[in-house]
Amino acid sequence: MATTNQDLSPRYDPGATEDKWYQRWREGGFFRPSMEEGRPVFTIVMPPPNVTGVLHLGHALNSTWQDILVRYHRMRQDNTLWLPGTDHAGIHTQMKVDELLRSQGRDRRVMGREAFIEEVWRWKEQYGGRILEQVAKLGASVDWSRLRFTFDEGLSRAVTEVFVRLYEEGLMYRGNYITNWCVSCQTALSDIEVDHVEQPGTLTQIAYPLTSGAGEIVVATTRPETMLGDTAVAVHPDDERYQHLIGQTVMLPLVKRPIPIIADHYVDREYGTGALKVTPAHDPNDFQMGKRHNLAEIKVIGEDGRMTEAAGSFQGMTREEARQAVLQALADEGAIRGQENITHAVGHCEKCDSIIEPLLSLQWFIKIRPLAEPAMEAVKRGEIRFVPERFEKVYMNWMENLHDWCVSRQIWWGHRIPAYYCESCGEMVVSREPVEICPECGGSMVQDEDVLDTWFSSALWPFSTLGWPEETEDLKTFYPTSVLSTGYDILPFWVSRMIMQGIHFTGQKPFSVVLLHGLVRDAQGRKMSKSLGNGVDPLDVIEKYGADALRMALVLGAAPGNDYRWSWDRFEAASHFGNKVYNAVRFVLMNREAGFKPDEAISDHPADQWIWQRLNQTIETITAALEDFEFGQAARAIYDFFWDDYCDWYIEMAKVRLKGSDKDRRRALSTLMMVAIRALKLLHPIMPFVTEELYQALGGETESIMIAPWPEPNPERSDWDGAAAVETIQELIRAGRNLRAEMGLTPRQKASFIAIADDDETVRRWEQLRPEAALLLRAESLAWGPRETLKKPERAVAGVTLGGTIYMPLEGLIDIERERERVAKAMAEAEKERARVEARLADPNFVARAPQEVVQRTQESLAELQGRIKRLEERQEVLR
Repeated sequence: MATTNQDLSPRYDPGATEDKWYQRWREGGFFRPSMEEGRPVFTIVMPPPNVTGVLHLGHALNSTWQDILVRYHRMRQDNTLWLPGTDHAGIHTQMKVDELLRSQGRDRRVMGREAFIEEVWRWKEQYGGRILEQVAKLGASVDWSRLRFTFDEGLSRAVTEVFVRLYEEGLMYRGNYITNWCVSCQTALSDIEVDHVEQPGTLTQIAYPLTSGAGEIVVATTRPETMLGDTAVAVHPDDERYQHLIGQTVMLPLVKRPIPIIADHYVDREYGTGALKVTPAHDPNDFQMGKRHNLAEIKVIGEDGRMTEAAGSFQGMTREEARQAVLQALADEGAIRGQENITHAVGHCEKCDSIIEPLLSLQWFIKIRPLAEPAMEAVKRGEIRFVPERFEKVYMNWMENLHDWCVSRQIWWGHRIPAYYCESCGEMVVSREPVEICPECGGSMVQDEDVLDTWFSSALWPFSTLGWPEETEDLKTFYPTSVLSTGYDILPFWVSRMIMQGIHFTGQKPFSVVLLHGLVRDAQGRKMSKSLGNGVDPLDVIEKYGADALRMALVLGAAPGNDYRWSWDRFEAASHFGNKVYNAVRFVLMNREAGFKPDEAISDHPADQWIWQRLNQTIETITAALEDFEFGQAARAIYDFFWDDYCDWYIEMAKVRLKGSDKDRRRALSTLMMVAIRALKLLHPIMPFVTEELYQALGGETESIMIAPWPEPNPERSDWDGAAAVETIQELIRAGRNLRAEMGLTPRQKASFIAIADDDETVRRWEQLRPEAALLLRAESLAWGPRETLKKPERAVAGVTLGGTIYMPLEGLIDIERERERVAKAMAEAEKERARVEARLADPNFVARAPQEVVQRTQESLAELQGRIKRLEERQEVLR
């Protein structure tokens, strides 16, 4: 597997490198768990992307986080499994195949269920693995030998087993309930499949006359067409306006049906008129009120979105047609008391954008409360931890307010409900195996036409993928899993259900940590969407910059639970960093003779002591950050170490000794190599490809960096006097470089420096690195000493440094007269601007009327101008 020095091209090519190493890793079996007994176990099951899906930045962010954890724990020598898989994505996939068939002039309803399912399987085999191929391009080190699909035979068996057990336990039932119904897709939907869109509407006030003839009560509604199914009017029991009406009846306009006035605490006294029309068959809250008050459920809108026979003369109209017709009829009857234009949230189908109809329908449900209680207790006891912790409240709030879960869907692609009905006597049998003959009358049995909600099967994912209900070796070894990493937006719909099902069916929590990432937004903070055209294809980023750069850009600056703003600048910067690391190691290799072996002896050179100390600190920082899931902090630490400490400082200081004696050269080269190898290990979880390439070139101790041991801090290389000397000389060099920059010197232009120390200890530290300081300052001459022996030079700019002052004489370095003129001009401009700003702040109208942030920025501008003028005055003094 090794890469030699000669294999490293002058420029890093991410495309060729990444494809090469991923193939070798996969063929070499490096992604599989070690299965060594006695090793700590670390398990992640990949949140299964839809089989219809394509990679987006959210997937890329989550996959990168998971891969960082997996590679880190693999290097910690844990028995590590990252199990991949995909979800059959019921409605999504059915719609995809429907579109394909329509483009071919075919109709699934004509084909029939079995022929359509065959077409879906063919589509899945051809296109269903695309997203996993794209995840692989990221470098995801998943165990492909354990790849799972929610429709695999074993997982399908687990789904049936769970359904039947819940039914046998009395927790699964069939009944009429309000669901999110899509009139276009012709199925019930889960809450997450409904997009709530703000759009204009009309709030209409309608008079319902009291049957006693003693007046009327006015209700307000945005959906007048549903009034045809009203079975009550509700008011708040404490609303003084209506207390005298509670128990009376009103005549429902148009329908002429008497309905009661009831009292219920659900009613919002501040909304509309404070009186609420109650339509139990067409609103989830009305449905609950109907149950509390024993109200009839009248279904006036059908599954096709048209008015039913119960709607009387409006039968057959669409919802939109009926709304206008009902309003006109109410106007003709003189029942409208007012109308108001409003903006309100309207549910739309995520798949087809049709307006959702809350509809009473016959569905299968899970009694959720018996499952929810143990799932909440597990979190309260600390068995399951949320990162960030604030999402525990979100979880608990959701769990405390759960309704029974509708798990049936009226589509063909999915796990078919294992319930069978007798065509003769109507007997129902729920069974693990198909039932053809009725046990009661001997008649023929037919299976329920509905399938299970996709979330039902994915709720079993942590244990069904490991072989449950069988007691497999994988289940015993890797369950409960360690970490679930997913987006905070599906915390209620998926995470909570996995916790409930996992505890109920295995007796154990499904995972120990729920790690939640935010949404990836565009540079303006907007959610990425097709309609806005602001989406970014991660594969485009990989094509341009490489997967390592994409990963680093997504991780750097990101924090659990927080949304992430994308910009191309991030990827550009990450790409530059990868090249910086590559070129640094290439520099080391160019200075290494054939057969060179690093000297493990501890060098006493200050620069060597300093870089080892910085490495120790970086190891501690990154290890702690990864243990706390602070990937952004880990990325920043290794970024700063490689870019600043190793490249900008240590390599530059080492150049002196690389040109020196053989002993100095060997020690510097040994440190360069040993530190680089350890730093590459620290970087590997984030940027796996370039680190493998360079690790092999440096002659790493293991077959792959993936299985190299994670670096540990070396206590022998932690607290040296030499490190303090480097920090002192760094401050001197920074001060000197600032002076060069202030005077506009080019990098090649030499300058003389005189440094005056406050004490002898500072001189001693400086003296340990004289040649390094001269090189990094690009000094023509460099003198230093205590104040007793050195005097401040004439016409020199000065900079304060740690333990002293550094001067750069200007004679012969710059054109003094031209610099005087430049400074004088800059001073005049600064004085003029200061006068303008002071006048503005002296204006009482500006201070009183301008926004506070504008006044504050103006005050800050004045302070900056005053500081600039002071510096210019000091420069003028030097130039006299």
